Amino acid sequence: MTEVTMDKIVNLAKRRGFTFQSSEIYGGLSSCWDYGPLGIALKRNVKDAWWRSMVESRDDIEGIDCSILMHPRVWEASGHLEGFTDPLIDCRTCKARFRADQMEQAQCAKKPSKRPGEHDDCDLTEARQFNLMFKTFMGPVEESASTVYMRPETAQGIFVNFQNVLTTSRQKIPFGIAQMGKSFRNEITPGNFLFRTREFEQMEMEFFVKPGEDETWYEYWSKARLEWYRGLGIRDENLRLRPHDEDELAHYAKACVDVEYKFPIGWSELEGIANRTDFDLRRHSEYSGKDLRFFDEASRERYYPYVIEPAAGADRATLAFLVDAFDEDEAEGESRAVLRFHPALSPIKVAVFPLMKKEGQPERAEKIAAELRRHFTVDYDQAGSIGRRYRRQDEIGTPFGLTIDHQTATDDTVTLRDRDSMQQERLPIAALVPELTSRLSKPWKR
Repeated sequence: MTEVTMDKIVNLAKRRGFTFQSSEIYGGLSSCWDYGPLGIALKRNVKDAWWRSMVESRDDIEGIDCSILMHPRVWEASGHLEGFTDPLIDCRTCKARFRADQMEQAQCAKKPSKRPGEHDDCDLTEARQFNLMFKTFMGPVEESASTVYMRPETAQGIFVNFQNVLTTSRQKIPFGIAQMGKSFRNEITPGNFLFRTREFEQMEMEFFVKPGEDETWYEYWSKARLEWYRGLGIRDENLRLRPHDEDELAHYAKACVDVEYKFPIGWSELEGIANRTDFDLRRHSEYSGKDLRFFDEASRERYYPYVIEPAAGADRATLAFLVDAFDEDEAEGESRAVLRFHPALSPIKVAVFPLMKKEGQPERAEKIAAELRRHFTVDYDQAGSIGRRYRRQDEIGTPFGLTIDHQTATDDTVTLRDRDSMQQERLPIAALVPELTSRLSKPWKR
């Protein structure tokens, strides 16, 4: 079994263009990352798979895309202004900052210990509450009347548009509203690569149900969301559901369970599924003065729906798929690093290689690549030995490679190579699109 460390993942991601440190030429910005050509393709595939599963393949969930900046009263109603805080502790000597639950890690950078190479504990202040929302100003004057916040979650945009979507979509309870988008949290101690950052992208869905039916839907969505990760290739032994203890629950939650993944840093949250009760719609009704109750024509009842919320991070999911895909084995007597992505997630589906830079092979290869680009994401590569080119594509997770050689000119066939088995076979050029389409759409498991 390959030992996967965060260092290996970070090094591969930088070397192959999945991610770069934000503002790297200026020394970088802590816990902010830019996605390179392969990284943005991988992340987009993750988001597309989520959107297909949650919106396009269902008739009871609608999509929405809300503004990042919202009326400040939204955050009063949601409780974020008052309660979206972490306990913050400072070191009086080195000025480092820690969350209160991480005090055991507080080693002072300016207080050397009597033991060489070590440092004594920090001289810590009392804990104080630190609000995690980024604050900014709307308009030309920086005054309290123009204060707005960068949203810390996408969910509130869904709640304030509940009636708009309900009316225009003509949905009935139970139904859901989904959206993907950027959120911002001024984390005290971000880190571990893409796992915890201050700017991140969420994939959230709020499923509105009749009170009394919430527990059934809570169980349904808990299982469905676990299966989504399994269906995209994450190994069973690296996934689990962990229910929250009562003292972990948010103030609005009746129940919550995390889909956890076994990251190199240990078991950690990949996605949370929460029963938010009717807290959000009730609060927004109170603060806005608008009646957000649902009128059930069948029962002639008017009530605040309960909400089941599957909330995932696109960046954290991308990291999990990247970690789980990483493998090391041996090919032709050499060690090989390979990303065994589910084909639906692979940034590039097919790589095209002319075996030689002569005999018209590059021209035929370019023509084949141009035709395949109408159907798939394709990379064209003619630099280096064919073995080296295979290794490059293996390391970025490309499931199939096509080699054009001298035989292609005589019988219009090419060699198709499979990333995982490394087996090769000859195929006619005319059969490539249907054959690749079939292979990419087949159920896949590592």
